[in-house]
Amino acid sequence: MQAFANCRFVVVDVETTGTSHGRGDRVTEVAAVVVDEGAITEGFQTLVNPGRPIPWRVTALTGISDAMVADAPRFEEIADDLARVLAERTFVAHNAPFDWGFLGMEFARAGLPGALHGMPLCTVRLARRLLAHLPRRNLDSVALHYGVPIENRHRALGDARATALILRGLLHDLERQGVESMEALQEWMARRVYVRKRRTAMPRWADDRGLGEGA
Repeated sequence: MQAFANCRFVVVDVETTGTSHGRGDRVTEVAAVVVDEGAITEGFQTLVNPGRPIPWRVTALTGISDAMVADAPRFEEIADDLARVLAERTFVAHNAPFDWGFLGMEFARAGLPGALHGMPLCTVRLARRLLAHLPRRNLDSVALHYGVPIENRHRALGDARATALILRGLLHDLERQGVESMEALQEWMARRVYVRKRRTAMPRWADDRGLGEGA
């Protein structure tokens, strides 16, 4: 069994032109922070020219403007380097389906459809299980719970670094519950979902609080 202490993770965050890669939104910045055997190191970070204008609302949130990305590389220019950082590590993100979906689209466009592999680990999903007492489990709320500072909020590297520290806190809480390996975590997550589904087929307020918690 692969104990958490021996695991190799890569914590990823992307900034984008919008919320839907299926409707043509693109990545404007990506960061990947490596967590190998508990040690956190910066693996990769760059602005990305999305090949389309950045809406002013997005610029107001992230600070990333058209001028900032004008001379940045296109995703296909950085795809190989990023893929090497992701290789043979468990992909982690806060609201992982968002980052996974955007990067999967970008890698496919760059001719590397197999760059993402395995199953992503979502810290929002873990927080919903472990930190049910919190009214929200967005990045700010979970970071506050673990005493994690966020530098440059809504920028890829700042958010990825904070998520890496949050991951260590979540894994420590799991170990206190006797969940000490990736295999045990998969069983624990599956068991919790199955138990909740058996209790009721109707949605509950506790199930709905996670909406919009990825940011």
